Amino acid sequence: MVRYRLFLLGFVLLLCLGLQAAEVFAQNQHTGFVGTQACANCHEKEAELWRGSDHAHAMLEATDQSVLAPFAGETFEKDGVTTKFFRRDGKFFVNTDGPDGKQADFEVSYTFGISPLQQYLIEMPGGRYQAFGIAWDSRPAEQGGQRWFHLYPDQKLTAGDPIHWTGIDQNWNYQCAWCHSTDLKKNYDPAKDSFSTVWAEINVGCEACHGPGAAHVAWANTPETERSAVEEGAGLAINFNERKGISWSPDPRGTAVRSQPRKTSTEINECAGCHARRGQFSDDAHSVLGLFDAFRPSLLAPGLYFPDGQQLGEVYKYGSFLQSKMHAAGVTCSDCHDPHSGKLVLEGNSVCGQCHEPAVFDTPKHHHHEMQTAGAECASCHMPTTNYMVIDARHDHSLRIPRPDLTISAGIPNACNRCHQDKDASWSMGNLREWYGEPIKGAQDFAELFVAADHGAPGSREALIAYVRQDGHAPIATASALQRLSGNADTNAMLAAVGKLSSPEPLVRSAAIQIVGQAPSQNRLKLLAPLLEDDMRLVRMDAARALAGEPEAQMDDATRSKFEKALAEYVDSELFNAERPESNSNLANLELERGNAAQARHYYETALARDPSFEPAIVGLSEVLRRTVDEASAEKLLREKATAYSDSPGIAHALGLSFARKGDMAQALEWLQKAARLGPDDPRYAYVYAIALHDTGKPGLAITALKTSLLRHPYDMATLNALVSYQVEAGDLQSALENAGTLAALAPGNAAMRNLIQTLQQRLGK
Repeated sequence: MVRYRLFLLGFVLLLCLGLQAAEVFAQNQHTGFVGTQACANCHEKEAELWRGSDHAHAMLEATDQSVLAPFAGETFEKDGVTTKFFRRDGKFFVNTDGPDGKQADFEVSYTFGISPLQQYLIEMPGGRYQAFGIAWDSRPAEQGGQRWFHLYPDQKLTAGDPIHWTGIDQNWNYQCAWCHSTDLKKNYDPAKDSFSTVWAEINVGCEACHGPGAAHVAWANTPETERSAVEEGAGLAINFNERKGISWSPDPRGTAVRSQPRKTSTEINECAGCHARRGQFSDDAHSVLGLFDAFRPSLLAPGLYFPDGQQLGEVYKYGSFLQSKMHAAGVTCSDCHDPHSGKLVLEGNSVCGQCHEPAVFDTPKHHHHEMQTAGAECASCHMPTTNYMVIDARHDHSLRIPRPDLTISAGIPNACNRCHQDKDASWSMGNLREWYGEPIKGAQDFAELFVAADHGAPGSREALIAYVRQDGHAPIATASALQRLSGNADTNAMLAAVGKLSSPEPLVRSAAIQIVGQAPSQNRLKLLAPLLEDDMRLVRMDAARALAGEPEAQMDDATRSKFEKALAEYVDSELFNAERPESNSNLANLELERGNAAQARHYYETALARDPSFEPAIVGLSEVLRRTVDEASAEKLLREKATAYSDSPGIAHALGLSFARKGDMAQALEWLQKAARLGPDDPRYAYVYAIALHDTGKPGLAITALKTSLLRHPYDMATLNALVSYQVEAGDLQSALENAGTLAALAPGNAAMRNLIQTLQQRLGK
């Protein structure tokens, strides 16, 4: 029997019955799971490969065998806190600052990972386990390892900060647990604000990928004459057969072609449940058999990816791989990686040589570097690494062609200068032109488009719409283009999105819904109602969320029944993460749209109970108080939060608006100015501040504020519109004409702007 370590706080019955009853409780939650040893009885070769894998060491109880760090009295100092690591009574302890900021001893319960670093989990009240922020560098000493290091070296973290090791963003139950254990059940109780998290197996075992094994064991124990065929699953819910009977044949260019197109994404999607940047909304064993029934993969969004699709944030592998020519050609994860050991199936360039003829590609004629050097490795140019968690170098799986030209034009890094740091991008570009001619875009054909769109450049929206309408692009790129259009859903963007509601790709359908959801309610209902019965839960609940509110009154009984079922899935998806402020705020926003202000207030207040610093909930609650109680109550909340979180531009902005509504413009200007200073990346703050300056008789200062913001956001239409208006008013017609020209380029269909330009030209005698 697998020994389960349970988190029992709040489960009075289990406390009374003891560990034996707790094990029964755990078994009942993991129906059909038999454990890795049951699999190893027949699959010893695969089990032996697994035992040396990162999956096998993903999480273990803290023992002399699993703990890699010495815990022999070492100390680590940072930001005035001295942390000590030591052993006592055969257990592992950390003396450091706790949730109240005071030094205390904390026992290490579990190890987390093995290479190139190991983290440690510490139990806290409420069934919470927290990932400690100082990790052990497990690399050899000659590589700089065998030391303690902080995962946030450039941030000063104190108790109360969400990223402090005791904070909400270091909570294992939510942030980490699912991907480090098998069939994990988070079991969060919102009423008690506590967890009772359990797993079928403490680490990532066979059934984490293959699904529950009991039926397969029964199949194996059935006489061969009575068994179903292996091809039918052999009792397993997931059948990894996409590579069965497949061969790869070289084409004249030396690159292999798959004998048959890959028709499903079972293997890739199964890996993506953990090897993707995504949100999770279910841990039901049946839901996780389909990626989009349990997860929302992130798109190629600013902050996560560079505009050309290179990894920027900690995005793991999936979103990168979906952009690649390899994915389009039908390559799966196990074409390159052994699924049981996690290692490459072949070493070095040989893994690429399976499909890319070495005589063509593994030669200086192709890579222009000396053989047996780092520059001659395929991965150096096509899969450059980025360090995450300080020392964890991870390859970019978009398998791209280096683009120094984008470094020159947009400041995006390139593989050449990652190695040749003593040279500039022009030097790299010169070499590539000499070797290969003009830059080759490769699979990432959206790079220049997303660069322009992310800056709001003239013509970029029209180009995005044209891109969305074209077929043949990577679905994640099409979905990411739709995402960039969703902020301003004009008629052309709406029509392009409508055309993608029938896409075979769930990511594309989901992204299209975000635009169509901004259509007038009657059109919205007609277009999105069919998606309430979509095959994928992600799409169903996105459609329901987009139809909540005004369209509900126009539904017939049949549509309403489908809507309520899909909306219940959406609500359940948010309640699954009810320990998070984001989920409670999302539910509050839903209730507001449905006219339930009291329930919205409840969810906003719950969000702030989870994280008192969560800005969207603070601002949302203040708005509910303003509508349902009075302005004074909203102002009181905002004042308290502005004092506690003085670096929040959103709170300062909301407080400024509150003062403006009551006519206290001196205070309003003070807070609106602070918001603009704290939040320069959001042009809305500077715009509102400038409007307030103008309306209080300070037009010169308003123009200055708008010009300053325009240096950072040269194509922000609201800023440009206000600036043109104020410059005309001030008699600076030439500047107004120049900015009006930019506006006309951004919105070529704006007849009023064309008329203004003609008027200004006439007044200037042009």
